[in-house]
Amino acid sequence: MEEKIVPIIPIRDGIIFPSTDSVLTFGRPKSLAALESAFQRERVVCFVLQKNARLNDPTTDDLYSIGTLSRIERMIRTDGEINAQVRGLSRVKILSYEQHDSYFMAKVVELKEEAETNEEIKALCNHLTNEFRKAMNFGKSADFLLFMNIMSETSPSELSDLVASALDLKPTERQELLEMTNVKERLQKLTELLAKEIKILELERRIASKTQERFEKGAREAMLRERLRTIEEELGDKEENSEIRVLLSKIKEAKMSQEVEEKAKKELNKLQNMNQFNPEAGYIRNYLDLMVALPWNKESKDSADISSAEKILDEDHYGLQKAKERIVEYLAVHKLSGKMKGPILCFAGPPGVGKTSIGKSIARALGRKFVRVSLGGIRDEAEIRGHRRTYVGALPGRIIQGIKDAGTKNPVFMLDEIDKVGSDFRGDPSSALLEALDPEQNGQFSDHYLEVPFDLSNVMFITTANVLDTIPPALRDRLEIITFSGYTHDEKFRIARDFLFKKQLENHGLKDSQLELTDKGLQSIIHHYTREAGVRNLERKIATVLRKAAKKVAEGYTEKIVVTDKDVSKYLGPERFHGNMIEKNDEIGQATGLAWTEAGGDILFIEVALMPGKGQLILTGQLGDVMKESCQAAMSYIRARATDLGIPEKFYQKIDVHVHVPEGAVPKDGPSAGLAITTAIVSALTKIPVNRKVAMTGEVTLRGRALEIGGVKEKVIAAHRAGLKTIILPKDNKKDLEDVPTEVLNDLHFKFVSHMDEVLKIALTKPLKVEKKTSARQAVDMPIMHPSQAY
Repeated sequence: MEEKIVPIIPIRDGIIFPSTDSVLTFGRPKSLAALESAFQRERVVCFVLQKNARLNDPTTDDLYSIGTLSRIERMIRTDGEINAQVRGLSRVKILSYEQHDSYFMAKVVELKEEAETNEEIKALCNHLTNEFRKAMNFGKSADFLLFMNIMSETSPSELSDLVASALDLKPTERQELLEMTNVKERLQKLTELLAKEIKILELERRIASKTQERFEKGAREAMLRERLRTIEEELGDKEENSEIRVLLSKIKEAKMSQEVEEKAKKELNKLQNMNQFNPEAGYIRNYLDLMVALPWNKESKDSADISSAEKILDEDHYGLQKAKERIVEYLAVHKLSGKMKGPILCFAGPPGVGKTSIGKSIARALGRKFVRVSLGGIRDEAEIRGHRRTYVGALPGRIIQGIKDAGTKNPVFMLDEIDKVGSDFRGDPSSALLEALDPEQNGQFSDHYLEVPFDLSNVMFITTANVLDTIPPALRDRLEIITFSGYTHDEKFRIARDFLFKKQLENHGLKDSQLELTDKGLQSIIHHYTREAGVRNLERKIATVLRKAAKKVAEGYTEKIVVTDKDVSKYLGPERFHGNMIEKNDEIGQATGLAWTEAGGDILFIEVALMPGKGQLILTGQLGDVMKESCQAAMSYIRARATDLGIPEKFYQKIDVHVHVPEGAVPKDGPSAGLAITTAIVSALTKIPVNRKVAMTGEVTLRGRALEIGGVKEKVIAAHRAGLKTIILPKDNKKDLEDVPTEVLNDLHFKFVSHMDEVLKIALTKPLKVEKKTSARQAVDMPIMHPSQAY
C-alpha cells in the first residue's frame, strides 16, 4: 500500500464515510490552516474523529487512529469560517504524525477492505435496501440524492457506507462502522442498527397518529357543539344538555334552603357556559356532586320507645350506667318537646372500657345512622373545615364527609380520641372543632370547601378521650363530660361471660358444645393474667385460649373441651400476677399510696431510707415537680412537728433522708401521695412499722392538713384489686364514694381524715411516743402570715 503525508483535520461528532458527499463548517484556526493548505495543493485531507468532542484544541493523543481520506470539492470562505463540500475516498490508518507549525500532518496508509461476492452478501444488500425503503415510508428524513444512490445498484462496500452515513447514530457507533474493513460484518451490523431505528420510527408514528385522532375528535366535538348552540339560538330554544338537566333536577330534589340553592344554580350556570376542556369544569362538577349528595332535608326518625332503647343499651353493654341514663334522658326530653338540639357528650376514661363501642349502641337505640371519625394524630385544620376550592385536590372536611356518607342530617357522630389532636404550622384542628361542637353555633357550620352554611344542630356528637388535660379549655367547656371508670373484678367477670366469650367463640368458629370455659377458669384469667382498667387485654387472653382449643378441634379432637382454673396455665403459661400485691410483713419506712393513670387506678409503694449525712433530701423514682414538692412539704411538716411526733428536734443535722418510689422507669407526678410520703418518713424516723393492709391518698400541707384529690373511684378499685382492706381518704372525698360499686364498698373499710395526726394513728402499728410541749405545739399551730402581712 502506498503511504501518503496529508493534513489531518479533527472533527467533533461527524464522520465522513467513503463514497459519500458532505458539507462541513470549519472555524478552528488549525482546521482553517489545514484546509487552506490542502486546497492549494492536491485538495486531499484526512478527517479524524475526536475522542472527546468538548476539547477545542485536541492533541494527537485525543484522536482515533482510523480516519477517512477525503477530497475537497469546493470551498466558500465567510467571516472567520469555511464551508466546504467534501467527498470521502477511502479508509486510512494513521501511521505517524509529523511536526508542523499551524496544523497536524500525518503519514497515512489506505486500508484494504475484505470484500467478497456471494449469495449471502447479495441477500444482505437486498435486505438492507428494502429495510431502508421501509424506514423512509415511516418518515425517516434523508437526502433524495442519497436515497437514489442507495436504491441504485452499487457495490456492497459503497452500499454499506451510504446507509451508515444516513442512519441516526452516535459518534462512537459511526467510528466503529468506519473501522470495520470486513464488508460482510459491516452489512450485518447495519442491518441491526437499521432495525432499531425502524422500531423507533414506527412507535413515533403510532403516537403521532393517536394524538392526531384525539385532537381531531376533540375539535370535531367542539365544532358540533358550537353548531348545536347556534341552531338552538336560531330556534330560540336554549334547552340545557342532559348533564345540566340531571344536575338541575337533583338540585331541586335536594330541598336546599334558598341561599344554598342559589349558590348551586350559580355554579351550574358557570359549568354550562364553560368549555368542557377547561380544568375548572371538573372542580365545579365535583362541587355540585357533593352539594346534591348532602342530606339538606333528610332525617332519621328517632325511636320513641324509651324502654326499647334501654333494652338495646343493656344488651350491648354491661354497666356504664351514667352514659345509658344520659341517652335515655335525651330520648325522654326529645319525645316530650318534639325537637331538641343534639348534645355534645364526651366519654372520658381509660382504654378498653367501651367508650367507642357504646357509640354504635347509642345509634342503634336511637334508630339513627352511625358515623365514626378518628381524630388521633390530626394536625391539619383543613381535616375539620375542608380546603378552599382554589387548591388542586381540595376536599370537604371530615365532618361534612361523614354527614354525606350517613345520608341523614341527624346521625350519631363519634369523634374518637379528641384528646390526641395535635397542632402545627397547618393550623389547630381543636380550634376548628369549636364551632362544630357548640350547640349555639353549629346550626350554621361553615366548611371552607362547601362555602355555604350547613345545619349540624340535630347531629348527636359523641367524643372520646383518655385524659382531659390535653383538651383545650375552650373546647372542653363545650363538652358534657361523662367519666368511664375502670371495671371491678365482678364487672369484668360479667362482661367476659356474657359478651366477650360469646363474641370470641363465634369469631373462632366454635360452638358451646365444643368448648366450655368454667366460671372459675374465667376468674383465674381475670385475677392472674390481666391487670388493667378495661377488658381489652382480657379479651385477648380469652382469644388465646380459644385459638389453642380451635387447633385441637381442627386436628380432629371430638370430645368437649372444658377449661377450668387448673387448665388455664396450660393455655396461657405461668401466672403473670398474684391475687394480692400487698407486702407479706409490716415494714418500717414503707407506706402504700394510691395512684391514678390513663389506664385506671394503681397502687404505689413509697420507700424511705435513712443514712448518715447532713440533712439532705434525696428523691428518686422519676418523680415529677409536683411530687417532689410534696416530698419537701412532708419533710418541712415533720421538721416543724418533730417534738410532737417523738422525733429529736435536730434529727436532720446528722442524717440524709432518701425517698424512693419503685418502678423508676415510669414517670410519676401529682400531689395525692403526700399523706403516704409523710407516713413513710415518720415511720422511718420513729422505727414504727406501717400497717401493710392500709392504703392512703391525699395531699398534705405544711400544717399537716389532708386535702381533697381526684380519681377516687379508680384508686379505690385498684386497692380492692390489690387485696387491701383499709383506705384512708380526706374527708372532702367522702362524696366520691357514691360512684364506687357496692361490692367494692362492702369489702373495704374507709377512714376519713382531715389531719396528718389522724393518718398516723391509723397507719402506724404502734402509737407515737410523744412528749407534749405546749410551746412547740402553739408555735406550729400559729397562723402563717402572708408575705404582705409580715411587715
